[in-house]
Amino acid sequence: MKEQLETVFEAYKGEKSELIPVLQHVQKEIGYLPEEAMKHIARFVRVPESKVYGVATFYAQFKMKPRGRYIIRVCKGTACHIQGSPKIASKIEEILKIESGDTTPDLKYTLEEVACIGACALAPVMMINNDPHGRLSPDKIKGILDSYE
Repeated sequence: MKEQLETVFEAYKGEKSELIPVLQHVQKEIGYLPEEAMKHIARFVRVPESKVYGVATFYAQFKMKPRGRYIIRVCKGTACHIQGSPKIASKIEEILKIESGDTTPDLKYTLEEVACIGACALAPVMMINNDPHGRLSPDKIKGILDSYE
């Protein structure tokens, strides 16, 4: 991780105004923002660690835990909710043995619930990375997840 941070820091001057771009760049390189990385970022941009943590936890784009290779986003918008997205999310949780917001121990899947995917005509919908899956029912979930090997 130290080498990755040094590579990222080479692209910046170490100014306070660079905090968010540095956080974004580090997350892109590592996949999330480990506590140790945030300590190094704080020293690099010369701000308190509490400021780095505050910014990282304020913005939803920043993740504090490792994420899976496959990000599953279950739509919780009105159309999807009415068409059964809570049952879809429950089935995924049951199969993967994780809750929304968690990642499987093997770092294969991360499950997230999102406000809207924007594919209401296909409700209920989930995305796995950039692949949409619509008109879902709980009995389709296992087969879809198994296709991501």
